[in-house]
Amino acid sequence: MIISLGLDHRAAHLRDFIVEHLEALEFEVLDRGASDSTPIDYPDVAKKVAKDIKTMKANFGVLGCRTGIGMSIAANKFQGIRAALVHSEIDARLAREQNDANIMCVAGETITLEILEKMLDIFFMAEFEGGRHERRLSKIVEFEFSQK
Repeated sequence: MIISLGLDHRAAHLRDFIVEHLEALEFEVLDRGASDSTPIDYPDVAKKVAKDIKTMKANFGVLGCRTGIGMSIAANKFQGIRAALVHSEIDARLAREQNDANIMCVAGETITLEILEKMLDIFFMAEFEGGRHERRLSKIVEFEFSQK
């Protein structure tokens, strides 16, 4: 599995931990920034990760900024992207099982490494349940195509 990772300067401190953890799970990581606290604009990072998923260079993505909110808003502007802001283990599980999220967004300033590790494991091991959730996602896809 290939994971596209994008962090802005407010979440860059999570980079090494996330990369090492995902590689330990035998995932390939595409690092789309940032690697230090030099300020960068989160929409630029979200665009890179969304593009990786849309062009199938990556299966999933992880985005992080100060709160995770900006990244999730920016990523969700791209057709076919379902970025979920995740704060807990249950959020991680339901984002995949019920919403078929393809990007997990995290809050760089409030997440602990212990919770982050659990959320990564759960998000990437959970599978979309389909069923009633498929009907709901189909409605969201209709929204994407009707906004021309």
